[in-house]
Amino acid sequence: MASERMPVTPEVITWAREWSGYTQDAIAETPRFRNISDWENGSAMPTFRQLEALADKFKVPIAVFFFPEPPKVKPVQSSFRTLGPAQFAKIPPKIHLLMRKARAFQMSLEELNSGENPAKHVITQQLTIDPSFDIQDAVLQVRNALDVSLAEQFGWVDIEEALETWRGKFFDVGVYVFKDAFGKEHADFSGFCLYDIEFPIIYVNNSTAKSRQIFTLFHELAHLLTRTSGVLVPEELFLAELAHSNQRLEVFCNRLAGHILVPDYAFEHEINMLPRALSPREDVQTLAARFSVSREVIFRKFLDRELVSAKEYEKAKAGWDAQVKPRRGGGNYYINKLSYLGEKYVSLAFKRYYENLITDVELASYLDVKPKNLNKLEDTLLKKLNDIRI
Repeated sequence: MASERMPVTPEVITWAREWSGYTQDAIAETPRFRNISDWENGSAMPTFRQLEALADKFKVPIAVFFFPEPPKVKPVQSSFRTLGPAQFAKIPPKIHLLMRKARAFQMSLEELNSGENPAKHVITQQLTIDPSFDIQDAVLQVRNALDVSLAEQFGWVDIEEALETWRGKFFDVGVYVFKDAFGKEHADFSGFCLYDIEFPIIYVNNSTAKSRQIFTLFHELAHLLTRTSGVLVPEELFLAELAHSNQRLEVFCNRLAGHILVPDYAFEHEINMLPRALSPREDVQTLAARFSVSREVIFRKFLDRELVSAKEYEKAKAGWDAQVKPRRGGGNYYINKLSYLGEKYVSLAFKRYYENLITDVELASYLDVKPKNLNKLEDTLLKKLNDIRI
């Protein structure tokens, strides 16, 4: 099969190349793709291995190449309506690649679920939030939809449990969370989201601290609830260049994220319970652990209440930023892959495979692994699920 020529629709190959942002000449420079012009004009057909390589290069599911016509999917940059061409061009190529990869996962979800989100209630279909809304009303709506009480939140033993629990809650309301290591050179990019009415996606930088990842989840959820795609980057990159309405939206997403994670009514109660002798800087770690958030989120609350000055807030933030080092790669490949894709998504793909709805090659494409690695990935998944049950 590896050397057998595949009867694919030439226009689909052209679509995949253009969708990923490559020119025909650029792809042809790679020896295995030197015949791409022939594949695109229909005078020759690629082998299955060449299709696998194309799928990996273009970051699309291999199943796409067997479609009778190109899928009707807009370029990824068209999703980011809050960014102009100049701002989008400032996003590094690695992040562009991850955005295309996220779009491929979105396509995979649609195929694996026959076009319908399996969640009983999809939060982006239930709720639409506008920056003009009262922030406290928005907080209550989101927390009710996620079905997380303060008692449950306070009961999490550590930040890792908090992150995984929030991720599971997002899945329950139809939002899929994927992770990846953005690399130390892109540590300032915390994540992004791709809005879709049926399969909204959040993509998180796994190289950042887990408390930062939690905040990223909620910043991007705020974008999804305003029906926009977004990317969480340092304000100095291009926030000042955005139109006023888009600047306002970014500020709102930050505010909503902070208020959902640390509701005002709960914060007031908790600070009143602290020993009066402590200063805000001494309180910050206790409260951060209590709410499973970063110290910056808590200090921002202090700033809003004028318990600390803007100068003290900026100094503290700069100190904490300097302490955070990007996580290095490495570790167990299969554990990392499971963490990046999420147990729910991996389980879904294997379920479709055992239902004989997809082939092992398609399964490998959906999971972004080589077919030879499927057995070990499944073993890792089963072990993790058994550990959870125990």
